[in-house]
Amino acid sequence: MTLVASLSDFAHLPPTLDLVDAARLLGIGRTLAYEMVREETWPTPIIRAGRKIRVPTAPLLQLLGAPVSRPTSSPQ
Repeated sequence: MTLVASLSDFAHLPPTLDLVDAARLLGIGRTLAYEMVREETWPTPIIRAGRKIRVPTAPLLQLLGAPVSRPTSSPQ
C-alpha cells in the first residue's frame, strides 16, 4: 500500500508523519532513514518525542517540490 497515489493526495497528509512514512515519500527504506537521522543528515527538520521521531509534512513536501497549501487569513 502506498502512502499517497498522486500529488493531489498530498493535501490529505497529516501535519506530521512518522519516519517510516516520510522515508517512503522520499523513496528510501526505513533503515537508511533511521541511519540518516542518527548521523544528522536527514534533509528536513524532525521532532523527537522520547524515542518517537516525527517529520513535519510541510518541509518534506517543499523538499519534494510539491505544492504546500497554506491557510488563508480571513479578512477582518
